[in-house]
Order: sequence, then C-alpha cells, then structure tokens
Amino acid sequence: MRHASNSQAISNALRTFVVFALLAATSQTDAQTIRGYMPSEAALHEGTWLQWPHQYTYGATYRNRLDLTWIAMTKALVQSERVHIVAYNSTAKTRITSLLTVAKVPLTNVNFLLRQTDDTWVRDNGPIFVYDSSNNLKVTDWGFNGWGFDTPYAKDNTVPLGVASSLGLARIDLNTTVLEGGAFEVDGDGVLMATRSSILEPNRNPGVTQAQLQAVLTTNLGVTKFIWLDGFPGGQDDITDTHIDGFAKFGPSGTIVTMSNTDLSYWGLSTSDINTLNRATDITNAPYSFVRLPLTARNVVTTYGMNLGYKGSYVNYYVANTVVLIPAYNDPNDAVAKAALQKLYPGRTVVGIDVRNLYAQGGMVHCVTQQQPMAVD
Repeated sequence: MRHASNSQAISNALRTFVVFALLAATSQTDAQTIRGYMPSEAALHEGTWLQWPHQYTYGATYRNRLDLTWIAMTKALVQSERVHIVAYNSTAKTRITSLLTVAKVPLTNVNFLLRQTDDTWVRDNGPIFVYDSSNNLKVTDWGFNGWGFDTPYAKDNTVPLGVASSLGLARIDLNTTVLEGGAFEVDGDGVLMATRSSILEPNRNPGVTQAQLQAVLTTNLGVTKFIWLDGFPGGQDDITDTHIDGFAKFGPSGTIVTMSNTDLSYWGLSTSDINTLNRATDITNAPYSFVRLPLTARNVVTTYGMNLGYKGSYVNYYVANTVVLIPAYNDPNDAVAKAALQKLYPGRTVVGIDVRNLYAQGGMVHCVTQQQPMAVD
C-alpha cells in the first residue's frame, strides 16, 4: 500500500484529530462510543475500488456492454491513484488485463483482487473505509442484501471481508445493519445526508428506529448531525428506493451539489423533501450553498439504441485525487454539467465517462466506485 508523504500524512492526521475533537466537544457520550471517522470523498485517496462486470450472473452481453465504461474509469484514475479491480476469477483477470493493455492503460497502478461477485455496484456492497481515533485505517463491513432482496447478493456481501483481508486491515463487522454506500453522503465534518426510504424500511432494517440507526452511524462513521429526507420506495423504476447520491452530494466545504427544484420533482422528490434539502445546514448550523446541475436535455438512449424513456443525472459523479468523473450521456447538457463541476473543482480535471449502458441497469459513475483513503504514517 502506498503511503502519504510526510506533509500529507501530517495534514491527514491533523484533520482526523480535529474531527474527533469536534465530536468529543459535541457530546461526551459520542466521544466515548465513536470508533470510526469517514473522511469526505474529496480527501486524499490511496486508490479506488472497482468491481469489473462479468458474465456469470447476467451473461456476456451485459458484461460486454459495460466494459468500455470500466476501461474509461480506470484510464482516468490511474494517473494519480491506485485502481483496485475486483475480478471474478483468474480468467476474468486475464481478460481485463488484455482489455486495458489494448486500450493503452498503464497497469503500474492497477492491482487485482480475485473474488466472486454478483454484480458491479461496489459503492453499495463494497468496503467503507474509516479512520479510528489513532488514525488507523479500518474497513467497515455493513450488511448488503441486494437492495431489500431485489437481486442476487450473497457473493457481493462478502467483498468487504475479502478487501480487508487482502489489505491486512482490521474489519468492523456491522452486518447486522444493512447500509449501502450510495444511500448516504458525508461531508467529512460530522454531517450525514440520506433518505429514510433507502435505509429505514422493512426489507433493509426491520424494526430499527431512526434514533437507533443514528447511534450506529455516529459510532462507526463519526457523524453527529443528520439531514434526513423521506425519499420514496422506487418500485421497479429504482430498486435503491431513492439513494441520495442520485440527486444530492456534498461538494467542497459548505456546498451541496444537487438539481433545480423542478428537476428534483421530476426525480420524484416531494415538496417537503425539496424544502428540507434547501434548508440544510452544516455542523455549525450555517446554511449550505448550492450548485445545481441540470438533468440531460433528452431521454437517455443506450449505445445499442434502447431509449430508456427518462433523463439522466450528473450529480452521481465521483471525486478522485486529480480528476472528477462525471456521467456522460452523449447529450447537449454533458458540456453544461461538466463546465459547472470544473468551476467547482478547479484543482481537478473533470472527465466525462459514458454511462449510457450502465444507466440502463440503474446506476452511474458514483454507484460503481469506492474510495480508499490514504493511510496515515
């Protein structure tokens, strides 16, 4: 595993110390129970985890239609961080290596974990990394049940265990609580944003109250303030039951990236949820500022000609060390959204990733990436 330089390590260590001190000041009880702090996505990464598509669950056509998206993500990410690829088996690894070589993607910063998976959504089923109070990096291993038993999940649910073992990191077993990574956002300063419909529902965590869930989240992610939207059960249109990362993300300090009120309504949010989001405040109760990205101008059409009948979101982007990966749909608003994010992240290069075929399966860039923070020396 690569480590931060001395200056980076000191910066990371200081930030983690400050956050734990802030939490301690907020509540003595919290300080006694908090065992993990999840940094913001924009904090320095050691690498990014990807689960490469395969044919073993949904067939070769499914896999082949997604390969180019994974190649593009890998190519953009290896410039400044390691890319950890979960490959189904050695045959899949050989195939992936060949694809990357043909695409002229350098393999120096690529490594593989051979592990059987059900699908590609590592944001939801994969490891969630936290620092403890001594700045040790750990893996939190939450339960994953296929978004409420909607899809095969048993293999995916073991990925965090495999990742922790491969990295030699301590694992915090939280499988009694079902929590998908796309169901929540943290700002790195003690605030978590989520929808109740994607966590507090009978097929995820039956009988668990909001207060009980918040206690678990505080203990293991280091958050003490919660922005809760109701969301809505998605039915066949959205098996995630309204993951927050489809329409709202924490941007740089004090910022929430979302959509216009009209587009939030189109996405399915209630007036009450829109008002709650627009009134959100940070850990100091200061209002967030908002950056609003458009939806696509047109309904999304896959590369193989299937009109999905609905528009695409650009909010589901991923922040890496020197790049920001934004969904691209071959749409006029690709350039509009890219320019808005480039202004928001001037120190990083915004790279469009074609997600049209992935979007047909229900997700975008953020859904299939998971950051591993830099270890602190």
